[in-house]
Amino acid sequence: MKIRKTMAVLMVAVMLLGMGQAVQAGTARGGVVGFFAGCCFGIRCGGDYNEGKDIHWREWGRLIPFVGTVLAIWDGIDGAQGVTTADYAEQYGSIYF
Repeated sequence: MKIRKTMAVLMVAVMLLGMGQAVQAGTARGGVVGFFAGCCFGIRCGGDYNEGKDIHWREWGRLIPFVGTVLAIWDGIDGAQGVTTADYAEQYGSIYF
């Protein structure tokens, strides 16, 4: 049990140190939301968020059980149909893509 607590404290410390470096780097964004964007949605979403893009509702929906699975399948179908980032920017606006 002591090892689990130690590992939990170590993981929290690493996350907090990582968030502090993002803020110190002088980016306009980063911090907690930038951490969750990168952690939950991947490196591309985290990087785009830090460059000023917003997180799309389909990405936020991935956090909801069962809904996330449906949205993942929807994203897969879009990928199979050849939908590009430019298509998403035209449909949803350039603030997201």
